[in-house]
Amino acid sequence: MENLALLWGIIGPGVSGAVFGAGWWFWVDAVVCSAVQVSFLHYLPGIFASLAALMFNAVNKDEIGYDYYSPYGDDSEWRVKLWLFVAYVVSFVCLAGSVGLLVQDALTDKGPSVWTGVAGVLQCVLVLISGLIYWTCHSED
Repeated sequence: MENLALLWGIIGPGVSGAVFGAGWWFWVDAVVCSAVQVSFLHYLPGIFASLAALMFNAVNKDEIGYDYYSPYGDDSEWRVKLWLFVAYVVSFVCLAGSVGLLVQDALTDKGPSVWTGVAGVLQCVLVLISGLIYWTCHSED
């Protein structure tokens, strides 16, 4: 089991980066291949999903446990949990927004194609999965 954790710590960041790149690759492909100009509103779920992944990767996993010691003398564990909660709320709002834009693209003929909406959902899902992969594999050592 120790070797598996060591292997995951070595290859995990690369897997995370590949999944992150694939998510943005889907989005860039959809924007480039779109017959109409894609509005900036369609970019926002992916941008904020990337920020949410950055937000929950800013938290050290050791700060979540009950035996966390704060050098500042106060009980700051609730701040870390609040930060993680906000990060996950932002990530799920991004996912919901991308699904809403997919439905909007599917129901209207004037806007971007359905592929643009599908690529937006794929982008959000893959970016958030890559953030979780990186959060599980990186260490603070």
